Amino acid sequence: MAGAQRGGVFAPDIGRHLLREEDEVVVDEVTHHWIAYLPSSAYGLVGLGLVLWLPVVDADLGWLVLVVALVLLTVGGYKALGVHLDRFVVTNMRVFRINGVLARSLATMPLSRILDITVQKPLLGRVLGYGHFVFESAAQAQGLREITFVGRPDERDLTIQRVVQRSGLRGPRPG
Repeated sequence: MAGAQRGGVFAPDIGRHLLREEDEVVVDEVTHHWIAYLPSSAYGLVGLGLVLWLPVVDADLGWLVLVVALVLLTVGGYKALGVHLDRFVVTNMRVFRINGVLARSLATMPLSRILDITVQKPLLGRVLGYGHFVFESAAQAQGLREITFVGRPDERDLTIQRVVQRSGLRGPRPG
């Protein structure tokens, strides 16, 4: 699925961040695993439950229940959109992350700065197929330190390792 933009209308425009004149191409565009949507779904379900509870509520309190329900539904939708818009992109030259709903953030790391990648897979992640990436780089503070809830983490790790290897930044592994 290299180079394909996923997510439709609400997807960040990955293509505008590519260095086309340098022949940069997308190798992998990583969205979050479905489990990352659970907290926002909880807000939405509680809000929906309150809306369904409205006919039973005393008329004097109905407006308050409706306001709370609308707030919960709005917060849940906003959090879900935030998860959806959080993208981690691997190119043939660098890795970068775009996130944010109202204000956008872009963090970039050239492949040459990646010293180590740790893939953390909690028990539930091993069962459901997600993990977390922790990047160590030559710079101490950067916006790409942790990428959470990555689907198929072993496959994604191998993709990054292959891109780094093919770029000629690392010699062949002794072995």
